[in-house]
Amino acid sequence: STFDVAVVGAGIVGLASARELVRRHPALAFAVLEKEREPAHHQSGHNSGVIHSGIYYKPGSLKAKLCVQGAALCYEYCDQKGIPYKQCGKLIVAVEQDEIPRLKALYERGLQNNVPGLKLIGAKEIQAKEPFCRGLMALDSPYTGIVNYKQVAQSYAEDFQEAGGIILTDFEVMNMEMAKESSSESEDGLKFPVIVRNSKGEEIYCRHIVTCAGLYSDRLSEISGCSPEPRIVPFRGDYLVLKPEKCYMVKGNIYPVPNPRFPFLGFHFTPRMDGSVWLGPNAVLAFKREGYKLFDFSAGDFLDAVTYRGLWKLVLRNLSYGLSEMYRACFLSAQVKQLQKFIPEVTVNDVLRGPSGVRAQALDSDGNLVDDFVFDGGSGDIGSRILHVRNAPSPAATSSLAIAKMIADEVQRRFEL
Repeated sequence: STFDVAVVGAGIVGLASARELVRRHPALAFAVLEKEREPAHHQSGHNSGVIHSGIYYKPGSLKAKLCVQGAALCYEYCDQKGIPYKQCGKLIVAVEQDEIPRLKALYERGLQNNVPGLKLIGAKEIQAKEPFCRGLMALDSPYTGIVNYKQVAQSYAEDFQEAGGIILTDFEVMNMEMAKESSSESEDGLKFPVIVRNSKGEEIYCRHIVTCAGLYSDRLSEISGCSPEPRIVPFRGDYLVLKPEKCYMVKGNIYPVPNPRFPFLGFHFTPRMDGSVWLGPNAVLAFKREGYKLFDFSAGDFLDAVTYRGLWKLVLRNLSYGLSEMYRACFLSAQVKQLQKFIPEVTVNDVLRGPSGVRAQALDSDGNLVDDFVFDGGSGDIGSRILHVRNAPSPAATSSLAIAKMIADEVQRRFEL
């Protein structure tokens, strides 16, 4: 029950970070605390499975740097562990003339980010790669791939445990505090002064805490007395799936040219490792932080979101976009209309409603979407012993091993392990 470092959250970022820490500091004791009964139960197990190449992100940002590094590390790791993946490539396709300048700007951005193999191709080359796809011009990214990230995360968990780390599941962190002086008279109490308590009243003692809590990162920060911002607002993304007999229409990833005003990459075609093809996702406000179904509702989560002024500022600035997303969420034909811009042969009869994921979108009080990674600590006795990963947006799964190295460096700098 005593550990040098406790990592809260057994998603792919938490597990990658714990794995990196135990490899660097084999003499120390590490634990991962997870509220569910298995690792990678939420965002890490409900994503599109794309290994992103690093095209979209602002040059010089952590996203750009960590994605390009992380993709290389991900492929290398999968090769070492025998985890299957496919480097099936991606086309970002312009279907309207006014999208072509944005596409060319994306190409330049990808080159600045050192993404390998990028090239612009015309209509005939698009059809050579994707026979059913129509477009004026496309950005071809052969380095993009697909993998089952839940399998990757479980492999990180195995590495961590084999190196001596302990994973405590069914351990929902509810409280963190410094041990009171009366209980710290023993040598252990002085050495492990932070008490972490779960929802069942069980306790562990540790020297330092790293939180990688995704959808609950803001709440854990508040529990520890650190800043409540940026706040997490959950957005649900619903996917459609192509019927199995229609999957031949898609060979690799097909994406639209993204709208620069939004972090969501638009409705796209994503092949999966099991041979299926996912279509989507949309992006609508979720009424529960882990609400994967349309009617999932939590009064606390809902009130938390709708009483936050940052959300209202975001909504009022993007009202028409939000309403159109809600409309598409309700009507299958509206979603299929988006898909037909790229593959005209797709019809409503070719698709089924599929799975959903929930994105932990960090939002500041002015209604700005926090786009890059955010790492934060606190002040005072307990705050100085905590590192919060406040925002780890997509492409966090792709970047997980690169993020882990950065977190381990930051842990070393802050805590002097």
